[in-house]
Amino acid sequence: MKVNKFGIVGCGMISTFHARAIREIGAELVACYDQIPAASERVANEFGCKAYRDFKEFLADPDVQIVTIGTPSGAHLDPAVAAAKAGKHVIVEKPLEVTTARCDEIIDACEKAGVTLSTVFPSRFHQSSQQLKKAIEAGRFGKLTLGDAIVKWYRTQQYYDGGVWRGTWKLDGGGALMNQAIHSVDLLLWLMGDVEEVSALTGLVAHENIEVEDVCVASLRFKNGALGLLEATTAAYPGYLKRIETHGDKGSAVIEEEDIIKWDFSESREEDAAIRESMTNRLSGGGGAADPAAIGHQAHAKQFANVLNAIETGTKPLIDGYEGRKSVEVIRAVYESAKKGSVVKING
Repeated sequence: MKVNKFGIVGCGMISTFHARAIREIGAELVACYDQIPAASERVANEFGCKAYRDFKEFLADPDVQIVTIGTPSGAHLDPAVAAAKAGKHVIVEKPLEVTTARCDEIIDACEKAGVTLSTVFPSRFHQSSQQLKKAIEAGRFGKLTLGDAIVKWYRTQQYYDGGVWRGTWKLDGGGALMNQAIHSVDLLLWLMGDVEEVSALTGLVAHENIEVEDVCVASLRFKNGALGLLEATTAAYPGYLKRIETHGDKGSAVIEEEDIIKWDFSESREEDAAIRESMTNRLSGGGGAADPAAIGHQAHAKQFANVLNAIETGTKPLIDGYEGRKSVEVIRAVYESAKKGSVVKING
C-alpha cells in the first residue's frame, strides 16, 4: 500500500509550511488536529483536509498514515509516542524534544512500533549544504580544523509576549540556541562530526519576562580534533543571515543562508567555478533572521520526500531520531556548561 497520506498535529505557524510541503511532493493532507479548534479549522479550510477536535479520533482515522508534529517543542513527546503506538509514521519538527531523555522516549516508541521517525532539519537539504557535505566526504578540506555556526537574529519583545510557551524551559526548551540556532547546530554536526566537549556562556540581555537566553557563545571540541564556535542570539538588530564556516588544512567554505560565499581549496577542480557561480545570490528571503515566518517550504518538501522514500524502500531517512537527538545533546551540554561555569564532556 502506498504511503502518502498525512495528518498534522499542532496547527500554529509551522503547520502551513508542512501543509505546503505535503502538497508540493504530490502527497495528500487528509487531517489535522489542534487543541484550539479555530487553529485546526484554519488549516482545514486553507488546505482542504478534515479538522479533528479529538486527538484519539484523529489517530483512529485509517487514512492518516504519517503524522507531522508541530506543537511547542516541549510538547512533542506525547503526540509522537501516541502516533507511533497507533501505527503512524512520525515526522517531528525541530527539536525532536527538549531533553535527551524525552528524545529517547520518542525513539524507543517508534522502534517498538516499527514505524519510521524523522526530525525536521530542512537546512541539510539545501543544495549548498549538500555541496559542502560532498566536498568534505571527498576529502577536499584535508584535515578538518575549525567549524563555526553563527546565528545573529532579532526577535522583538512582542514575539516572546505573543506565545505563553515562548521563552520557557518547559515548552521552548531554551532560547536563541534551542529554538532559533538549532538548525545551524544540526548542520555543523552533520558537516564536522560529533562533539566531544563544550564550554559556554549564556545571558538574558535584551528581553524581559522570559526564562531562557537571548545570547549564547560556546566553544566546541569535535571528536576528530577540530575546534568550533557557536554564536546565537535573538538580540542583534536588525538580524543577519545565518552562517556556517568550515575550514581545513586544504580548504575552506562559508555558507550564508543558502548561498556559498566562500569556496577555496588548495587543489582546485574544474567544477569549482560553476559552484561559485551557481550557488551565490540565490536567496528568496531573510531566512527567518528577523521574521520567523520569512522562510520557504521547499526544503521541508525535500525532507518529506526523503521520508516517503525511506518508508517505501525500508531504509533510514537522512535525519532519523538518532540524528535529531544529537543537536539536543550538544545544546543541553552548552546550557549545563554555562550554568556550572566549566567544561562539559559529551559521552554520546
